[in-house]
Amino acid sequence: MANDNDKKSIDLTLTPDDQPEAAPAPQKEVEDLTDKDLDTTGVEIHTDESSAEVTAVEADYGAEQIQILEGLEAVRMRPGMYIGSTSERGLHHLVYEVVDNSIDEALAGYCDHIDVTIHKDNSITVVDNGRGIPVDMHESGKPAVEVVLTVLHAGGKFGGDGYKVSGGLHGVGVSVVNALSTSMEVQVKRDGKIYEIAFERGVTTKPLTVVGTTTETGTRVHFMPDPEIFSVTTYSYETLRHRLRELSFLNHGITIGLHDERVEPVRSEQFHFDGGISSFVEHLNRKKEVLNPEPIYFNGVKDDTVVEIAMQYNDSYQENIYSFVNNINTEEGGTHLAGFKLALTRAANDFARKQGILKDKDSNLSGDDVREGLTCVISLKIREPQFEGQTKTKLGNSEVRGIVDSIVTEGLSEYFDENPAITKRIIDKAIMAARAREAARKARELTRRKNALEVSSLPGKLADCSVKDPEQAEIYLVEGDSAGGSAKQGRDRRFQAILPLRGKILNVEKARLDKIFANAEIRTMITAFGTGISEDFDLSKRRYGKIIIMTDADVDGAHIRTLLLTFLYRYMKPLIEHGHVYIAQPPLYQIRKGKKHWYTYSDDELSKKLDEVGRDGVTVQRYKGLGEMNPEQLWETTMDPEGRTMLRVEMEDAEEADELFTILMGDKVEPRRQFIEENAKLVRNLDI
Repeated sequence: MANDNDKKSIDLTLTPDDQPEAAPAPQKEVEDLTDKDLDTTGVEIHTDESSAEVTAVEADYGAEQIQILEGLEAVRMRPGMYIGSTSERGLHHLVYEVVDNSIDEALAGYCDHIDVTIHKDNSITVVDNGRGIPVDMHESGKPAVEVVLTVLHAGGKFGGDGYKVSGGLHGVGVSVVNALSTSMEVQVKRDGKIYEIAFERGVTTKPLTVVGTTTETGTRVHFMPDPEIFSVTTYSYETLRHRLRELSFLNHGITIGLHDERVEPVRSEQFHFDGGISSFVEHLNRKKEVLNPEPIYFNGVKDDTVVEIAMQYNDSYQENIYSFVNNINTEEGGTHLAGFKLALTRAANDFARKQGILKDKDSNLSGDDVREGLTCVISLKIREPQFEGQTKTKLGNSEVRGIVDSIVTEGLSEYFDENPAITKRIIDKAIMAARAREAARKARELTRRKNALEVSSLPGKLADCSVKDPEQAEIYLVEGDSAGGSAKQGRDRRFQAILPLRGKILNVEKARLDKIFANAEIRTMITAFGTGISEDFDLSKRRYGKIIIMTDADVDGAHIRTLLLTFLYRYMKPLIEHGHVYIAQPPLYQIRKGKKHWYTYSDDELSKKLDEVGRDGVTVQRYKGLGEMNPEQLWETTMDPEGRTMLRVEMEDAEEADELFTILMGDKVEPRRQFIEENAKLVRNLDI
């Protein structure tokens, strides 16, 4: 239904150093938000193409028809199986695999400093001061370091007592990095000597050699990603920065340096947090008003499982819980998160009952009530984690639920008893949340009783499409009735629905659910989309495959767009996570010369086009709003799948996205002023 033009993506976090780019379309330029795998065995079966030959092969099928991909050949043949992708995500995963080896040394107590350097040619060097990879002869007849670097699943993590716990989601190790690099040089400082070994695409080119003596220990790995494998070979400083900072939070006492030699002067940062995950929570809440000034922190060890939890409440209405297992972000949660939630709810209700805050006639507080405004980091270290879920980031160890439950129950009970005043503030906030939840329940029931037909009968509201397949259908959220009228007339009624919105919707960053359900425009969107919101959200019930925000190219339009994105992020986040939210890109100018006309999407593009066609006899129209376009123009420029350009909203970093919405839409003015001052120079096409 749509061409490549409507697949351009943006990073919801809008980091200034990583502005989105889009492939050029004729006379169009995508503006940034400021304005506008297969065989898993490593075995292949070969048959000839002709049916006669295939029959012969089938009759003769035996061992000679099986080709085993030796060593690291399988990695190069199927790289996506080992690192997830061969795009930007997989490229950065190479660095994470090498750093994970150093982190394992830190977890074992032998390393406290790691340095990561991005060189000018986008090669990477990782240096640590751990024990150094073993260099003695392995039973295979090769030095241990060569085995580790050239054999899959070889290392101290698999059996034995090399490491009690280790990071790294796939456990594929540095050998995969070696296989997917044009070159890798490894230097090991150990036993008073300096050893070096080198490889090209996983093949040893320089055997292990002693090149000097030293009193230090550690490992230095330098590698160059293979452009034959990766579609992208340029590293993002911000992406690496986020992960390395996260690792330093999760492993207190370790110092991680990041250096970028591609800029002058060299950009360098050091990450070191003695407070560990407590510092992590403070970092996450730094733009918010907090209820407990010092994060609640407790830890415990049971059955070789180490549990660390830090939590702090703020005055917002959202919960932000980040859970990690062996430094892996378990985005889908799992048994550890379930154990935490159960214990937290129980402990809060026990305190409220004991203090007489909740009377006998009062219902217990729900988990949602108790977690409103909670920012929490849960970090576990486990010997044998079992991951499941769609992205293998959900913990499945059944015994962990009880372990976390008991540790949280003990830790919270102690804290609540010792800090009754702070705890009462937390309970009072939960009680207010419970009252709002009950009001929201009544409003939700009212919303559920309204079906899409009733909504479409409302004046100036939903003009639905005829197609019923959500994958084909799309809905435009349009600013105002005037633009809505043009959009209704210009659309393809078969698959395009139009929902005009009057004025600016409620800022949900500052409101609880009961207020949200009371907002007519939000109720209309909830009913039209069909998915429900918050805990009722069900992506499978969506009525549209694309939700397209189409607002004017002015300050008010940008504000409405931000309000809509805030609502979608806070209460319908899976729509963004699965790529269903888009931002339309209407033109800023129409150029007319004789019977010909062109559309341009920025001031620079306007100037270039005028230079191209000449400025004599030219009429330029600046579109202040969508309502100034007639239906044919709106279809031609913004709604026709064959010619339009759209931005797809993507969420690459949940932590940064959460912070951005807090800054832009929260109560605190100073962070917003600072953000505006830092990013003002990035604004394009400012309408004054």
